[in-house]
Amino acid sequence: MNPGTTDTTDEASEKLSEKLAAIARSLPDQKLTVHELLERVGQSGMLMFAVFLTLPFLVPVSVPGVSTVFGLLIILIGIGFALDRLPWLPSFVMARSVPAGKLAAALEQGSKLVARIERFLHPRLDFFVHGPGAGRFNGLVLAFAGLLLMAPFGFVPFSNTIPGLAILFLALGMLEHDGMFVIGGYLLTLATCVYFGALVLGAYHAGSLVLGG
Repeated sequence: MNPGTTDTTDEASEKLSEKLAAIARSLPDQKLTVHELLERVGQSGMLMFAVFLTLPFLVPVSVPGVSTVFGLLIILIGIGFALDRLPWLPSFVMARSVPAGKLAAALEQGSKLVARIERFLHPRLDFFVHGPGAGRFNGLVLAFAGLLLMAPFGFVPFSNTIPGLAILFLALGMLEHDGMFVIGGYLLTLATCVYFGALVLGAYHAGSLVLGG
């Protein structure tokens, strides 16, 4: 079973941003678990959940402690797509608590960005979204982007935003069968690798200067 299969695809494609905003407004003031968060997203499919998980990283609202657990969930969702089966979500991740109040604010702001983006979504460039080869490759890229989201650069500007956008574009493109957005996800994943490489190289040179001086 394809992990993105859903009976509510048409509804999600027409009102995706509204649904995300409604979920954000429904969150409690205190903490909730990842399992409760998944239940609130409902039966819209794992791609919808992946879109949901990217929203906190697209806006300048700090939600501490979510990049690791959300990145891991995105990795598992990507692997599920690569293997063409529902992902296995371990109990220790599903039981993890997240700060609902701060998360809700980030999610609602992120849904506004999705509202601006979704106007440009429409089926095109089928080669990048249809067929087992495309599904496997897109799943692997999605998993890799989730790994980049977990990288320990949270204190660096845009270190979560760029991989978050990569995941958002990949998930939206796969959800709405838009190959152009999938290509955008590829490019943003590549841009993240270049950015992180530059950070590591800069840190290495700075360390060399300090030690050499």
